[in-house]
Amino acid sequence: MARISSIKLGKSSNPSMSSEDLNKLIGKKAYELYEKRGRKPGHSLNDWLEAERIVKGKFGGK
Repeated sequence: MARISSIKLGKSSNPSMSSEDLNKLIGKKAYELYEKRGRKPGHSLNDWLEAERIVKGKFGGK
């Protein structure tokens, strides 16, 4: 599985990214954060919100 942190896209490099694609990237990053925490349950909302902040920051937000 490709790590999201390795994606090097600028803000305008993919203007046609769908919200579905964005959600997939956020989901992958959220799972990465979950694994990094040792797969401890109970933090899924925080993981999702942090992943959303990270991914949207890389793509200029939506």
